[in-house]
Amino acid sequence: METFQPYLAGNFIQTSHSHTIFNPHTGQPVAQTWLCGEEEIETAIQLGLEAESTMASFPAWKRYEALRYISDELIKNKAYHADLLAREAAKPLRYATTEIERAAQTLLAAAEESKRIQGEVIRLDWTPNGLGKEGIVKKFPIGLISGISPFNFPLNLAVHKIAPAIASGNPIILKPASSTPLSTLALARIIHQTDLPKGAVSILPASRSAGNKLVTDDRIKLLSFTGSDNVGWEMKKHCGKKKTILELGGNAGVIISSSADIHAIMDTCIQGAFAYAGQICIHAQRFFVHTSLYNAFVDAMKRRAEQIRIGAPELTETEFSAMIDENNAHRVESWISEAVSSGAEVIYGAKRNQNLVYPTILIHTHPSMKVNAEEIFGPVITIEPFNEFSEAIQKINQSKFGLQAGVFTQRIDEMNQAFEHIHAGGIILNNVPTLRFDHMPYGGVKDSGLGREGVKYAMEDMLEIKILVK
Repeated sequence: METFQPYLAGNFIQTSHSHTIFNPHTGQPVAQTWLCGEEEIETAIQLGLEAESTMASFPAWKRYEALRYISDELIKNKAYHADLLAREAAKPLRYATTEIERAAQTLLAAAEESKRIQGEVIRLDWTPNGLGKEGIVKKFPIGLISGISPFNFPLNLAVHKIAPAIASGNPIILKPASSTPLSTLALARIIHQTDLPKGAVSILPASRSAGNKLVTDDRIKLLSFTGSDNVGWEMKKHCGKKKTILELGGNAGVIISSSADIHAIMDTCIQGAFAYAGQICIHAQRFFVHTSLYNAFVDAMKRRAEQIRIGAPELTETEFSAMIDENNAHRVESWISEAVSSGAEVIYGAKRNQNLVYPTILIHTHPSMKVNAEEIFGPVITIEPFNEFSEAIQKINQSKFGLQAGVFTQRIDEMNQAFEHIHAGGIILNNVPTLRFDHMPYGGVKDSGLGREGVKYAMEDMLEIKILVK
């Protein structure tokens, strides 16, 4: 069985707490690693602080070369990294491969952005007192960053913290999810081959209690967290004075307007609904369909769901596999049962076999049901009708979340109406809200988070503005 060592400020280490990672689909061990405690995290903080000045002065061309090298190596060894990710996260190989490609693209975007940190010269003679004076504005690295990443995109969401930190000249300590740390520890082997200062990056699997130091310690200048809304907002209470970027959950809505071609969009809707068993924060969870198309859409979704290929994640033909663990599978099953007992109708699915929850389609739901009101983070969708486009927007906005929304329409006025009035961080036209390009601004409003990711936009939070008046 392969072993993966935690990466502590340029050194691979072992601790007294061995940790075996199991394949969620088979229950068989994948690899062994070690969990770090407060002692290792304290060491990482101290060495990260020592690396602040070195990273700040590390030239842009060297940051570019390091990030480009990591990106290239991921692609060269894509098959290995995709297989590892598929086995540790039960992510179908087709989606795991895409994640490796996206992580490489995120690193490449960061390499490019490392050369684009610009300042400006501003006139100060807007008032008489400013006559003969000007301001020179520059951006400086904020300092030591902590990142906490989730299980569902174990590589790319970690890279969305590591890459902009390196690009902006900041050291970073990353705590990956304890259930899926292998992909990031494999990434550490590539990082180790670069010329980055050895305190620049630490990747430390740890328990939540040990990792809490990355939240509370005031020596850390910024926390970037991706995870559930409950955990994220609770963390913010304990962050002290540090900046926080919170990329949290959602129960993304999709509007199917009367002008949409439901047959043309069906494969896209199915993928948004059930890719990676719905364990995606922009999973297309709530579908609102114009009454003229409603029955046909429900029937078409059912027929397409029946064709989904369920199997082992390592197989290229598999479209759908197990959830991350049985506790989450049981939770999803209980939410389905609760909805049905309150009047919802099962069109398809609503079955569980250990970690596997079958793709599930519900109708006749109402907004207060957990399958609508909360982030289900599982393979369950609801489909409800609407009459007027404004009514569909209102239904989207009933949620406490606001991450992304999808709108299928051929009408310019409906596109503009959706963009102006849907309360979400992103509106995806003629596609599902699951769509994300890694260089675009990404984040939510309301309970869905604070701040933005997307390399350039994450870097803005990782840089401090300083002005010289002369």
